[in-house]
Amino acid sequence: MFTAVAPPTETLPRDLVGAIQVFKKELNAVILAHYYQEAAIQDIADYLGDSLGLSQQAAQTDADVIVFAGVHFMAETAKILNPHKLVLLPDLDAGCSLADSCPPLEFAAFKAKYPDHLVISYINCTAEIKALSDIICTSSNAVKIVEQLPPEQKIIFAPDRNLGRYVMQQTGREMVLWQGSCIVHETFSERRLIELKVQHPDAAIIAHPECEEGVLRHADFIGSTTALLNYSQTQTTQKFIVGTEPGIIHQMQKVSPDKHFIPLPSTNNCDCNECPFMRLNTLEKLYLAMKRRSPEISLPAATMGKALKPIQRMLAMS
Repeated sequence: MFTAVAPPTETLPRDLVGAIQVFKKELNAVILAHYYQEAAIQDIADYLGDSLGLSQQAAQTDADVIVFAGVHFMAETAKILNPHKLVLLPDLDAGCSLADSCPPLEFAAFKAKYPDHLVISYINCTAEIKALSDIICTSSNAVKIVEQLPPEQKIIFAPDRNLGRYVMQQTGREMVLWQGSCIVHETFSERRLIELKVQHPDAAIIAHPECEEGVLRHADFIGSTTALLNYSQTQTTQKFIVGTEPGIIHQMQKVSPDKHFIPLPSTNNCDCNECPFMRLNTLEKLYLAMKRRSPEISLPAATMGKALKPIQRMLAMS
């Protein structure tokens, strides 16, 4: 009979932030964090941004180690842009419902049905989908990228149907849409939004284009996470109803401490407006990742080579 042996416990330092700063120097590391991370991680990051900004920063960094406080596809993008650097993700289970909604084999078969179409994929996809794409885009630059293509060019847009529909409305272009979506943005309730608007008639409604069309039709401003942050900062409006993952409200409140920000509730009034994958990363896991140099993002060289080209094309077109 065998007796189970408990794994050794690991004592965390009392000053986690200080310990992380020490590891940053020892590793020559940079911490990149998305706006949807918890406040403590946002505050310690060297660079904080949305998908486009994080991609640009990952491409430019001279650090030896990239610690990516975000989700898996973001860390993959950093690895693709920096194949010889160590890229760490605090929790490998920090995936993405939108990326998961586009399986590579199914998408390859879908793409084969439209051989004369150019594939534009939203950056919220796996490395395998990027490798099947012609151009990558973000919510910040999707409209701009589509507008740069010849009018006669046929387009497949993947994987987010809501962003694709928004781009079609903004550009007047017809596109074939893969029917993927984000669990956070698709759960926002139009009914609750109208209730909030009645309660706060002086509030401006700002929303991410990943939201369902029923939510977007009420928005005073639609934009990427960074665009929403900038809009809330530059407008004289003092109250905002925010239709995206509420992690961004931490930054909105920091740059506009006198303004009031109201997170848009989900359909069933749970905490579903918080991304469960983003929230898997914690300050403690970030510390342990730097201490252990793990979990590391690793991708096949062939996949990285194919995925790099559409990312580079996006960066050049941005």
